[in-house]
Amino acid sequence: MTTEDLQKERIAKRMARAGLCSRREAERWIEAGRVAVNGTILDSAAFTVTSQDKITVDGNDIPDLERPRLWRYHKPPGLVTSHKDEKGRDTVFDKLPEDLPRVISVGRLDLNSEGLLLLTNDGELARKLELPATGWKRRYRVRVHGHPKDADMQKLAKGITFEGVRYGAIEGTVDSTKGANSWLTISLREGKNREVRKVMEYLGYTVSRLIRISYGPMALGDLPAGAVEEVKSKILRDQMGIEKFEETAEPVGKGHGYGQRQLRSKQQSMSKKTAAPTGQAPKSRKRPTLKARPANKRAR
Repeated sequence: MTTEDLQKERIAKRMARAGLCSRREAERWIEAGRVAVNGTILDSAAFTVTSQDKITVDGNDIPDLERPRLWRYHKPPGLVTSHKDEKGRDTVFDKLPEDLPRVISVGRLDLNSEGLLLLTNDGELARKLELPATGWKRRYRVRVHGHPKDADMQKLAKGITFEGVRYGAIEGTVDSTKGANSWLTISLREGKNREVRKVMEYLGYTVSRLIRISYGPMALGDLPAGAVEEVKSKILRDQMGIEKFEETAEPVGKGHGYGQRQLRSKQQSMSKKTAAPTGQAPKSRKRPTLKARPANKRAR
């Protein structure tokens, strides 16, 4: 037994990391008397657990934690970056391969944006990658209506305030102009809500296409639209300096615990009760690219 095995964490955080629910949902489940640790039903979320504790929800063991993993996903336009959409629109998570483990997105891309979206099975990793302090630059190819000038890019480089929101320094270059449109490359580190579209609006230009081409050292490259590819653990270790990223011989879309469809079914079954509620992979092995389901057809 290692020190890491006995490291304590809040019960709600542990449940969220297992991919069952958000921390807030976990707290509600605990208040509803649905969660037990080592056979004792909890009545408060102010409780810490270790890897040695047995946690159950409605009498069922929660999934084991996986090693932190990261995937590149080429998001096509027309998908919402959310697990659920109140308007019934297709989501990114509806279209992922069914044998992919439960994942969350690192940040978001809005409905009409496309390109690189990072996915992970570890909420702690997602939060770390989203923080500006991590220093990872996000780069976009942007098509706008109009002909931006160098002076416009200089304004962005100094940072701007628009509609009461302060946007930090943004790097921008005008790559080409054809007809009524121009292509730009925009680089930023903050990733505020609809930031690229907002700063272009501030300059007087309308974005007609927005493609994220990189997020830190992770590049979109030639990954086909709708495809998913796992990032090698060595890259995560080198970039994040975290030793817990270890290669396994598992196929890219598989892992311990529930797949996308299995976990969605498990979550739905649990949620209904709330209202009442080893070996190292060979270095030469190339990780396969998974093709997601078509974006124009809702997954069942």
